[in-house]
Amino acid sequence: MSSSSQAQLDATAVENFCEYLRIPSVQPNINYDDCVAFLQKQATSLDLPVKIYNVHPKKPIVVLTWIGTDPSKPAILLNSHMDVVPVFEDKWTYPPFSAHMDEKGNIYARGSQDMKCVGIQYLEAIRRLKLAGQCLERTIHISFVPDEEIGGILGMKDFVHTKDFQALNVGFALDEGVASPEECFYMFYGERSIWHVAIECAGTPGHGSLLIDNTAGEKIRFIIDRFMDLRAKEKEKLKNPKIQLGDVTSINLTQLKGGIQTNVVPTSLTAIFDMRLDPSVDHNEFEAMIKKWCQKAGSDVTYSFEQKNPKIENTKLDDSNPFWIAFKKTCDDLGINLQIGIFPGGTDSRYVRQVGIPAIGFSPMNKTKILLHDHDEYLNEDIFLKGIEIYMKIIPAVANV
Repeated sequence: MSSSSQAQLDATAVENFCEYLRIPSVQPNINYDDCVAFLQKQATSLDLPVKIYNVHPKKPIVVLTWIGTDPSKPAILLNSHMDVVPVFEDKWTYPPFSAHMDEKGNIYARGSQDMKCVGIQYLEAIRRLKLAGQCLERTIHISFVPDEEIGGILGMKDFVHTKDFQALNVGFALDEGVASPEECFYMFYGERSIWHVAIECAGTPGHGSLLIDNTAGEKIRFIIDRFMDLRAKEKEKLKNPKIQLGDVTSINLTQLKGGIQTNVVPTSLTAIFDMRLDPSVDHNEFEAMIKKWCQKAGSDVTYSFEQKNPKIENTKLDDSNPFWIAFKKTCDDLGINLQIGIFPGGTDSRYVRQVGIPAIGFSPMNKTKILLHDHDEYLNEDIFLKGIEIYMKIIPAVANV
């Protein structure tokens, strides 16, 4: 390929990336119409068929398809999400949906790392593979899904259980990872289970000047102490350099509710915890522990779940998974050093794994400060373009297994 042709492809890739970033598909209450129109335009430019699935109203799932030479084989799914998290615009150096590029080549925008970059890298890698005349054995489906940032409830979670998804005949999936500030690249083969639990402590009300027995405050103190003590034990494990965040259970007190007036002892106080259970945790035993804490705290202490993800089997990284073998060999050939672990947050990969499909989380962004959900999120132009080249090797490798 001539240098001028390469330069044009790079310019097209950056232009498409920036155009996608300028669509403010920000939670909550997103109108995805502009994203759908943009992706339909990309499908036309790539000469690929595109389907829009509407499992729920106003929650489109866009799937572009590159049919393989042997479409009877299970297909490869390249997944990304269209939505991004909210911004505090006054905290940004540049407008968060401007895709401003500074003199260092850093492209500033919400979604530049999480994860509009990956969606465009898939498409631009395929553009180059097609221009080079490559044909892949397995069909490639490139999916763009809604609402991942709020749990994917009306997106991938339900989509994987539809006949439309089953008809895609997916055998392996790639999804998002996270940026790495080091030379290495992060890769994930499983996720912690998300539990959001609310503990409500009911007690005797009264005047604020009295020392009443059986108060909600006494009970909630007991509960908070138990959760925070466990948090401290898990945090202590991270002092071992071999232990990553995904290997421990995280616990954070995220909300406190209750009370009506400063001089009134409340009838009820509620503490809400965000917990991410590492894959080694026995879910039944963990819930039994919470139940026991509530009983020990006193009468009328109850717990309920706002979210309770089931235990999902990790993707196997051994000879039983030929897609992993192909992925790893490609990374080795490219000199990519993988730091492999359990994803500390939650992605749509968990829904794909839940229906028995192996999935790997990988975003080709190294030497990049982790800024997902942060102010001044950016991705450097050169890192973005390098990621396309990486996918140009990985996609054919897994598609020709």
